[in-house]
Amino acid sequence: PLKSNLKKKHQSLSEGIAKQGHSKLLKNIYTDLYMTLSVSKQVNIQNEAGQVQAADRRHESQEIPVECKNLFEAPEQDNEIRTVLTKGVAGIGKSVSVQKFIVDWADGKENEDVTFIFPLAFREMNLKEKETQSLTSLIRQFFPEIKGLNLARNDKFKLLFILDGLDECRLPLNFEGNETCRDVSSQVSLDVLLTNLIKGNLLPSALIWITTRPAAAIKIPPECINRVTEVQGFNDAQKEEYFRKRFTDADLANEIIDYVKQSKSLFIMCYIPVFCWISATESNNEDTPKTLTQMYTHFLRFQILQSRRKYDGEYTPDVSWDKDAILSLGRLAFHQLQRNNLLFYDTDLESCGIDASQASVYSSMCTQMFKEEKGIILGTTFCFVHLSIQEFIAALYAHLFLDINKKSVFFQDSTVQENKNEALESETGHLDLFLRFLLGLSLQTNRPLLRGLLTQQDGNDENYKEIVQYIKQKLEDKKMSPERSINLFYCLNELNDQTLVNEIQTQLREGSLSSGDLSPAQWSAVAFVLLTSEEELEEFDLQKFKKSDECLFRLLEVLKISKRALKCVVTEESCSALTSVLSSDSSNLKELDLSNNNLQDSGVKLLSDGLKENCTLEILRLNDCELTEKSCSVLATVLSTKTILKEMNLNNSRLLDSGVKEICEGLKNPVCELKILNNCALTEESYSALASVLGSDSSSLKELDLSNNNLQDSGVKPLSDGLKENCKLEKLRLSNCSITEEGYKALASALRSNPSHLIELDLTGNDPGQSGVKQLSDLLQDPNYSLKTLRLNNNNITAEGCAALTSAIYSNPSNLKELDLSGNKLRNTGIEKICHLLNNPQFRLEKLRLYFHSCTFLNVNIHGKSLFD
Repeated sequence: PLKSNLKKKHQSLSEGIAKQGHSKLLKNIYTDLYMTLSVSKQVNIQNEAGQVQAADRRHESQEIPVECKNLFEAPEQDNEIRTVLTKGVAGIGKSVSVQKFIVDWADGKENEDVTFIFPLAFREMNLKEKETQSLTSLIRQFFPEIKGLNLARNDKFKLLFILDGLDECRLPLNFEGNETCRDVSSQVSLDVLLTNLIKGNLLPSALIWITTRPAAAIKIPPECINRVTEVQGFNDAQKEEYFRKRFTDADLANEIIDYVKQSKSLFIMCYIPVFCWISATESNNEDTPKTLTQMYTHFLRFQILQSRRKYDGEYTPDVSWDKDAILSLGRLAFHQLQRNNLLFYDTDLESCGIDASQASVYSSMCTQMFKEEKGIILGTTFCFVHLSIQEFIAALYAHLFLDINKKSVFFQDSTVQENKNEALESETGHLDLFLRFLLGLSLQTNRPLLRGLLTQQDGNDENYKEIVQYIKQKLEDKKMSPERSINLFYCLNELNDQTLVNEIQTQLREGSLSSGDLSPAQWSAVAFVLLTSEEELEEFDLQKFKKSDECLFRLLEVLKISKRALKCVVTEESCSALTSVLSSDSSNLKELDLSNNNLQDSGVKLLSDGLKENCTLEILRLNDCELTEKSCSVLATVLSTKTILKEMNLNNSRLLDSGVKEICEGLKNPVCELKILNNCALTEESYSALASVLGSDSSSLKELDLSNNNLQDSGVKPLSDGLKENCKLEKLRLSNCSITEEGYKALASALRSNPSHLIELDLTGNDPGQSGVKQLSDLLQDPNYSLKTLRLNNNNITAEGCAALTSAIYSNPSNLKELDLSGNKLRNTGIEKICHLLNNPQFRLEKLRLYFHSCTFLNVNIHGKSLFD
C-alpha cells in the first residue's frame, strides 16, 4: 500500500505555481538534472562579453557528477553513507528529484534494497511543532497504511527518511541542547525527534536524505552529514531535452529552443529549470521574455508568488508587491554593487532594514553562505543567489527610488538620464549588467510587468532616442575596451535597437563586408554578431577580416571563444593584445598558429607573459617567425612554468646551440608537459643537449621532429644515447637529415635497447645503404618492438634490401600498421616480396605506400584480389 500511495502522490508534476501550472505525468516530462558531490558555491552569471560566463564552473575537476539514484552508494565498501544533504538554489529541481527517486523506487526500478521510504516535508511537519509524540506515532500519522509496522524491529528493514525543504523548517533544531532519545516509542517534541533521527540516536541504521536551499544548510551540524551533494540544474543538452519533452509537437519545440538560444543570456539562465518553465509557458503569450530584463522580471514575479504560496499559503495569480521589502532588498543590492561587494554581513543587512534571521527566505532572493575554517565558525555572510540577480534588483531599486522620491540614487538632483550616464561612465565595468537592466526597465513596453510597483512612466520617445544616440556615440570611441563596447550592444538590444547589428548581419550574409571602411562601432557590431551566433567558432583567422592591430583589438572577445587562432600578429601591440587573451580565465583558445609572422624575439617576450599559469593553450606554432637564441631563455621559462602546453613548433628558427640548450633545460623541468617539439635548426652540440632531455626521467616529451636538419651520422650518435633505457619517446621524425649507414646502425642499436615506447619512425630521404637496412631489419624482428609506422621512402633501398625488410616483418607481422617504401629501387623482385608479405593473414597493415620506378606490372593476387584492381 505504501508504494502504491506514494506513486499516486508523486507520479504527477504541477509545474510552476500551484493551482496555476498544469499537472503532467512525471515520466513524460522529467529531464535528468546535473548533480555533483561538491561544496556549495555562489553561482554567478556575469561579464557578458563572451558574454555570459557561468561562474558556477560546472565542470571543474573537484566536482564529481553523481546520479540521484546512487546517493547512498559509498565509493569504498568500508565507508557508510547514512545521511545525505542535497543543496540547490530556488527552482533548481530538488523536490522534483525527490519525486523521481520515490517513483522509481515504487516502480521497482531503483534502490530495491530499501524496504520503506518515508518522505516528510518540513512544510507539513511545521504544523505539528508544538505536539508531543513518538517517532512511531509521527510515521503512522503521515503514513496510515503502515500502521502495523513495528519500528522497534528496524533491523529487519532498510528505511529511508526524506526530509524535504529544510529551508522551510520553523523548528529550532537544537542539536546541542535537545535531550537524547533512542526509543522510537518515547513521547517527545518534534524538534527532539528530528534532531535525534538525524544524529543517529534514533534508528541508527536508517538512511536520511535532507534537501535544502544553501541558506538553511547551516542548521545541520557538519558532523551529522556523511555526504553533501548539490543540484546544479540543466546542462545545455538537458535544456533542449526539457523543451522536447514538454512539447510533443517537434516543430513547436524546435521553435522555442531557437527562440531561447537567440540570447546566450537567456539560454544560460535556463540551467535553472524554473527559467525553462517560464520560457515555455510564456512562449505563446505577448509577454514572452525576449530580453534579459524581461526574463528577470518574470523571474522576480514568479519568486514572489512562489514565496507567498510556500510561506504564507496564498495562491493568488497576481503579484502583491511589498514595496518596503523590495526597497530594503534593493538598497542592499545597489549600495553593495556600487562598492563591488558580492558578500554582505549582518550589519550590512541591518543598515538596510533587513532582519538577518529572515534573510534566507527574503523574497527567495538572498541566501546565507556558511563559512568554516579548521572547525571554527568565522561568521555568517550573505549573498544574492546570482550576481545578476543583485544587479537586477539594484536597477529596479534605482527606478523605484526615482518613482517615489523624484530624484536619482546617484545624484540628489539628477535625472534618470544621468543615472544611465553614470553607469555608462563606470571605468571598471562592474555596472555593465546593471546598466542593461536599468535601460530595459525604462522601456514602457516592460512597465506593465511591474504594474502596481512602479507608477511613474519615466520613459518617453525623446529620452529613448537620446539614450540610443548617446550609446552609439560611445561606440565610436577608439579607446573603449572590446568588453565595454560589446556590453553597449547588449544595452541597445535591451532598448530594441538593432540597426547596427542588422546592417552588419546583412553584409556578412551577402559577403559584402568591407573591412577597410568599418568604423569602431561597426567593428564592435561584427564582434557582437559573431559572439551571439549559434555556431561555435572553431577557428579565428585575422586575414578573413583585416590584418591590422585595430581589427584584432576589436575582435578580441571573438578570439577568446575560438579554439584555434591563425596569423594574429601584426605589431608589438598585437602581441600585447594576444597576451591578454592567453591569460584570460574566459579564453577557450587551445591552438595558436603564428607561423610566417615577423614576430621576432621581442614579440615572443611579450607573448610569454600570457603563456604562464592560467593559460589554456596546448599548441603553439612559431615556425618562420624570425626567432633567434634570445627567444629561447623566454620559452625555457614558459616550459618551466606550470602550463598545459603540449606542442611547440620552432621550425626555421636560428636558435643556435646556446638557445637549444636553454630549451632543453626547460624540457627537463618536472612541471613541463610538452610532448611534441618540432624542427629547430640544430648543430652537433645541440644533439647532446637533446639527448639529455630524452634520457631524463622528468621529461614528458613524446614526439620529436628534427626533419630537414643537417643531422648526419655524427649527430645521430649523441642523440641515440638519449634513446636508450629511460626514453619515453613515441614518435621520432628524422626525414632529410643526411643520415647514412653509420647513423642507421647507431639508431637501431639504441632502439633495440629500449623497444617498448617508439611507435613511429620517419627516416624519409636518408641513405642507409645495405648494411643500414640490415640493421633496421634486425630491429624489426625483435618481438618486443612495437613500431606501428615506418617511413623509408626515398632511401635508395634495392630489391635485396626490400627482401631483408619484408623477411623481418614477416617474422613479427602483427604490429606494423603503416609502411612507406615509395621512391625506392624495389623492382619486380621487391614488389613480389611485399605481396608475399601481404598474403600473411597475421599481417594487419592499414596503409601501404609504393610509389616506385623501374617496375613492370605484376598480376599478383592478395587474399584472392589483384593488387592492382
